[in-house]
Amino acid sequence: MEYLPNILFVALLVVAIGYFARNVKKLRRNILLGKQVDVSQNKGQRWKNMVMIALGQQKMVVRPIAGLLHIVVYVGFVIINIEVLEIVIDGVFGTHRVFAGLGAPYDVLIGSFEVLALLVIVTVVAFWVRRNVIKLKRFFKPEMQGWPKKDGNLILYIELILMGLFLTMNAADQQLQQMGAEHYVQAGAFPVSSHIAPLLDGMSQQALIVLERSAWWLHIAGILFFLNYLYYSKHLHILLAFPNTYYGKLEPQGQFRNLEAVTNEVKLMMDPDVDPFAAPAEDATEPGKFGASDVQDLNWVQLLNAYTCTECGRCTSECPANQTGKKLSPRKIMMDTRDRLEEVGRNMDANNGVFQEDGKQLLDDYITREELWACTTCNACVEACPVSIDPLAIIMDMRQYLVMEQSAAPSELNNMMGNVENNGAPWPFNQMDRLNWAKES
Repeated sequence: MEYLPNILFVALLVVAIGYFARNVKKLRRNILLGKQVDVSQNKGQRWKNMVMIALGQQKMVVRPIAGLLHIVVYVGFVIINIEVLEIVIDGVFGTHRVFAGLGAPYDVLIGSFEVLALLVIVTVVAFWVRRNVIKLKRFFKPEMQGWPKKDGNLILYIELILMGLFLTMNAADQQLQQMGAEHYVQAGAFPVSSHIAPLLDGMSQQALIVLERSAWWLHIAGILFFLNYLYYSKHLHILLAFPNTYYGKLEPQGQFRNLEAVTNEVKLMMDPDVDPFAAPAEDATEPGKFGASDVQDLNWVQLLNAYTCTECGRCTSECPANQTGKKLSPRKIMMDTRDRLEEVGRNMDANNGVFQEDGKQLLDDYITREELWACTTCNACVEACPVSIDPLAIIMDMRQYLVMEQSAAPSELNNMMGNVENNGAPWPFNQMDRLNWAKES
C-alpha cells in the first residue's frame, strides 16, 4: 500500500503520454496527406522567423492590449510548467518538493510561479470579459458559433482552475510546513498563496493533507488532460506555432506560385525552335490535377496551417471583403480546411488507413465559390496572422481548380481572359488600337 500512489501516478502518466503520442501520430498522418513542397531553402531566415514570431510573440503586440494579455498567459504557461517537472519526479519517486534543496533559488522560483499564476488568473478573466461581456465583433462571426465559442471559453475555465489548484496546493503546503507535518519540509516562498492560507486556519493537519494532496493530484491530472485536449482545440497552436512559423512563406506577399506544367507550356510556346505540331515526348508526364478541390490536393504546409489556426479572427477583421459584408472569412477558410481534414482522417481510421470516397470535398461542401471569388488577394489576412498562416494560398489553389479544371470562373473574369487571349490586353479592343491612349495624352 505504501507505493500505491506512486503506481497510480505512473499509470496515469503512461496513459496520458500514450494517448498524446497517438494523437501526435494521427496529426502527422493527416498533415502528410498533403502534397510535397520544397521548404528546404533559407534555413537561417526560417529559424529567425520561428524565434521572433512564435517564441518572441512579435506579431501579437501589434494590438497592444490583446498582445500584452496573451504574452502574460504564454509566459505563465511556459514558466509555470517548469513546476510540472518537480511534480512528476515527486509522483514517480514518492518525494515531496524534491528541488527544495536548491535553497534560495527554489524560493525565488516558487515565488515567481505564484506571481505568474495570479497574473494568468487576472488575464484569463480579462479574456473572458472580452469574449462574453464586451462581445468583440470578431468573436461573434458565424463560424464562431457552437463548438468554437464553447472551446474558447472552456480553455479559459481550464486555465483558471489549474492556476487556482496550484495556489490552493501551495497555501495548504505552507500551513502544513508551519505545523511541522511529516514530509512537508520548510521550502518555497508564497507571496500569493500566503494570502489564501488564513482561510485554512482551524483546519486539522489531516484535513490540510487531504486538501493539499487533492489539489496536487487534480493539478497534475488537469495538466495531462489539457495536454491531450489540445488536439481537439484551437489551442493546438501552442505546439504547432513553432513549426508553422518555421515553414511559413518567405516570398514577397504579392508573389504567387506558378504551376510548373503551365510554366513549361508557356516556355515552349515562346521558343521559336519548337514545332507546335510535334507529338509529346514518350516520357512526358501528365500535368495532373490543376489546383485543389479537396484537402489532399493542398500541400502539407497548407494543412499544417489549418491545424495551427488560433481562431483569433485577426485575419477576418482585417479582410476588406468581410468588412464590406461579403461572405468571405479567412478564418473560416482555415477552420473549414481543418474540419474537412479531420473528416478525411476519421474516414481513414474507419477503413484501416485507406480513404474511401465519401461523396464530399472541401469545395462546395465546406467552402463555397462565393467565398473564393470574394477574395481581393490583398494579403491583409496573411499579414495579420500572428503565427504565419496563409489563407490566401488555399483560396488561390481552389480558384485555380475552378478556372483550369471546371472553366467555372465568373463571367467578368472569363471575358477578361478571353480578351487577353485574343487581343493581348484585358480590354475588348483590336491589338492595333492598344496604344491609341498614348496618342491622346
